[in-house]
Amino acid sequence: MLKLHEKSGDDTIALMADIGRRARAAARPLAIATTAAKNAALVAMADAIISREQDILDANAIDVSNGHESGLSSSFMDRLKLDPARIRAMADGIRETAELRDPVGDVIAEWDRPNGLQIERVRTPLGVVGVIYESRPNVTADAGALCLKAGNPVILRGGSDSLNSSAAIHACLVEGLKAAGLPEDAIQLVPTTDRAAVGEMLKGLSGNLDVIIPRGGKSLVGRVQSEARVPVFAHLEGICHLYIDRSADLDMAVRIAVNAKMRRTGVCGAAETLLVDRAVASTHLVPILDALRAAGCEIHADLEVMKLFFDAQPATDADWVTEYLDAIIAVKLVDGVAGAIDHIETFSSHHTEAIIAEDAKAVERFFNEIDSAILLHNASTQFADGGEFGMGAEIGIATGKMHARGPVGVEQLTSFKYRVRGSGQVRP
Repeated sequence: MLKLHEKSGDDTIALMADIGRRARAAARPLAIATTAAKNAALVAMADAIISREQDILDANAIDVSNGHESGLSSSFMDRLKLDPARIRAMADGIRETAELRDPVGDVIAEWDRPNGLQIERVRTPLGVVGVIYESRPNVTADAGALCLKAGNPVILRGGSDSLNSSAAIHACLVEGLKAAGLPEDAIQLVPTTDRAAVGEMLKGLSGNLDVIIPRGGKSLVGRVQSEARVPVFAHLEGICHLYIDRSADLDMAVRIAVNAKMRRTGVCGAAETLLVDRAVASTHLVPILDALRAAGCEIHADLEVMKLFFDAQPATDADWVTEYLDAIIAVKLVDGVAGAIDHIETFSSHHTEAIIAEDAKAVERFFNEIDSAILLHNASTQFADGGEFGMGAEIGIATGKMHARGPVGVEQLTSFKYRVRGSGQVRP
């Protein structure tokens, strides 16, 4: 089990410098590790998680108890709490990652030049990855597995609220690395709650950190984006929209709306705003809102909606830009798909948006004109997940536009290099 580092100040700086050096030392052997070795480590990790289920649950019980005492919100508690099903899901995700194609060494493109040079663009590991995350202990498993598969050492800095759970999971990952003969330092968990550790990671650990992936609330991601001296894969907010078009099947719209909002309210793919075409307000609005209320959802509505549905609170300007991560949804009537697009492009965090419609032209316009990482047609926003995309797992949903966008899986954790083969050519 990870030994907690309780000192701070200069001791934390020295601790993080050592973690960075050890991660860099693990980079080359991991980059050239065989697919078989990486897969063997992943399978052993999954087996260890299952065999140590009770250890993980016991550690999680400590975190959950501390969370209740410190007054964490219900959405934080939902993300923090583990149970046997969630532990099995972690192990299954690692096994699915083992089954994915190894991206390292893949030839992305190849072509010949008139002078006879043969050029290939080939996938390579990114290098040392730093992942900074809050409350979700499962990220420890997901990030560790994905970075390993892509040949990257990873430094994991979980939230203080989940340190016990993350440490128990991390022990299983180290067991897998040992079993496969891979460097134990390939997956390191920062063993301190000292916030100075985050600052050291943002500085780049003396050049030993190549990229940072933040996964958490707006304040964490904002700090990382403003202070990081290394590239960042940004996952900001999940202000996700669900639009009900005039052509939508009502039964489908009701079913999807309830799932998109209420399946798990604390995930980034949960719908936060419901937009309904004004043309079907008299037929679709009330049945959808009745179903949401019956499921325990609080409705924040504009004035037009409140005239048709009385069991709602008046929406304020803040509702359109709020990621609730709770059983609350903002509701507004719009003028067709054009009105929905205007609202989404004004208020969206460019994470995930969905349209419920049978009109192919409306769907095509929605897909063409909205610039978000994930767009769905006739499906719940809760499918915004790397596992559901067949990627095994994800480290997060990147909402930026550089390098990675959408679910960050094994391919997104690679870069590339060029291999050029000649036969004696010189440049004139």
